[in-house]
Amino acid sequence: MRWPVVGLLTAGVIIAYVDRINLSSALPEMRRVFSFSAESAGILLSAFFWSYTLLQIPAGWLVDRFGVKWPYTFAFLFWSVISASTALVGTATGSAMIRWLGITEFTALVVIRALLGIGESIVTPASIGYITNNFAEKQRGFATGVYMSGTKYGPAIGAPIAAYVVRDYGWQWMFLFTGIGSLLWLIPWLTLMRTQEAEPARAATGPKRAAGLSWGDLAASPIMWGTFLATFCYMYFVYFCMTWMPTYFKERHGLSLTSSGWYTFMSFFGMATIAIAAGFAADRLIARGANPVTVRKGFTIAGFVLAFSEIIGAFTNSIPLTLFFAVFSLTGLGLATANYWALTQTLMRGGGAGRVAGIQNTAANLAGVAAPWITGWMVQHTRKFDAPLMAIGFFLAVGIGCYLFLVREKYAPGASGQ
Repeated sequence: MRWPVVGLLTAGVIIAYVDRINLSSALPEMRRVFSFSAESAGILLSAFFWSYTLLQIPAGWLVDRFGVKWPYTFAFLFWSVISASTALVGTATGSAMIRWLGITEFTALVVIRALLGIGESIVTPASIGYITNNFAEKQRGFATGVYMSGTKYGPAIGAPIAAYVVRDYGWQWMFLFTGIGSLLWLIPWLTLMRTQEAEPARAATGPKRAAGLSWGDLAASPIMWGTFLATFCYMYFVYFCMTWMPTYFKERHGLSLTSSGWYTFMSFFGMATIAIAAGFAADRLIARGANPVTVRKGFTIAGFVLAFSEIIGAFTNSIPLTLFFAVFSLTGLGLATANYWALTQTLMRGGGAGRVAGIQNTAANLAGVAAPWITGWMVQHTRKFDAPLMAIGFFLAVGIGCYLFLVREKYAPGASGQ
């Protein structure tokens, strides 16, 4: 029953990402209603990641201690209700509550997004932990690719759906629809998990690992530091696309909200599809005897290199060329998506899958805090998107360097000389 669980975990992360990207589609209309500046919009877009990032390591510990079923169930229920409650802001009832609390609509929205981050903090540590404990090395890339595709199919599906609902019914109905509708996921989840808990950890092939890694061991590892920084660089680009891409398309190139939604869909759909294919291809190579670290690093670095093409948008005024590379760059990054997660678990066996995933996802979502905020600040002060695109190129270059010089098999705990 491992694969049905992976399927539900993938559906769960799709829903989670729909709930976090829907604000991006609603933001142009909400800025008109509430008169938010670009800098304020950047703060609002990053608020989700404040709490989400802080809770990644505690969530990893929670999964290692209590398993997947009940922590995930309660968290899913909480974040769905919180997402739906965004619809109250701007209504008569919501305005009365806001006045009673003595805060502004902007503050209320920031609090709601921070609460959403608390609810969703369990998602990746639980899912990566389950895959690590239940799939051997030669299967783990494909399983991770399927799961991680949900982090891209979510924005791909959510962006056009949210855009059309905002256009036809208003932004408040969009939040209500996505928040309440997602609760249907709990029915198959509770039905399946009634008899299916995580299986005992399976033996994995690959470099020998030391057992029982302490927090000190993890903190001292060059691999964890290199992965931490490289993950931040990877996700900086992803979160720029997830939060600012619709506004970028609209303000830089004059696309409509629905057209922006469809280009966002193509970018993330392509990335998700390539992530599955790349995870499967890496697994096949490993099953035939190739070194797991070498294979997964190769796919990861190739993905970073292709993603670098995004900065072409800063040097051309050609709308077709810019739109092509906006889609191509994010799609190309899909080569790294499954493999850079699987690579970390391959090298850091013995540290507790949930904790290792929590540390890595902390880095991922520090980028979620930084990218929207920094982009908003740059746009506010330069009135252009050129500087944000150049920042993306810088971070991708740093990520490549991390995988070349820090994330190396000789630094793995338990490897020769360690």
